[in-house]
Amino acid sequence: MNWHVVFPKAWMWGILLFGALFSCREDVDKSQLENYEGPYRISHEIELLHSDSALVRTKLMAAKQLEYLNRDTEFPEGIVIHFFDRDGTLSTTIRADRGYYDRKNNLYRGEGDVQVENLKKEQKLSSEELFWDPGKKKIYTEKFVTVEEPDQIIKGTGMEADEGFNEYTFTNVSGEIENAL
Repeated sequence: MNWHVVFPKAWMWGILLFGALFSCREDVDKSQLENYEGPYRISHEIELLHSDSALVRTKLMAAKQLEYLNRDTEFPEGIVIHFFDRDGTLSTTIRADRGYYDRKNNLYRGEGDVQVENLKKEQKLSSEELFWDPGKKKIYTEKFVTVEEPDQIIKGTGMEADEGFNEYTFTNVSGEIENAL
């Protein structure tokens, strides 16, 4: 066998093959390599129950839940939270057009048309944003708030209350109308 004839042909074919493989390569679109930041889990028609001493204390309901890698959660189609008394009676409800849960701070936020209702005291709260801190068992907002009671309407900016909306304080009261209802 004549090596000086075979080797140059093999070498030439190798160079051509190498060139063909790498010369046809398209440039990679770097935007496709960015990290995905959307939800990694989507759930529908959820109900989350929190119990204490075998009694349901809160029930969270949402039509859709999006969970992200950092474990934050979004409820883009609204959120409803029910609070129950020690005897299991529904006492207070919170409803919002959209909801968010910040896992790091253990904090829920409702946005849009936010409504809180204390069923026993016949009190209603309306705002465009409301936070619920389950650890401190408080609800609060820095936004404009309207509270309707059986005998009065109170309006103000900024409010804090216990999660059952039994006792509340305003940061800045802007109006009170006695016997309005």
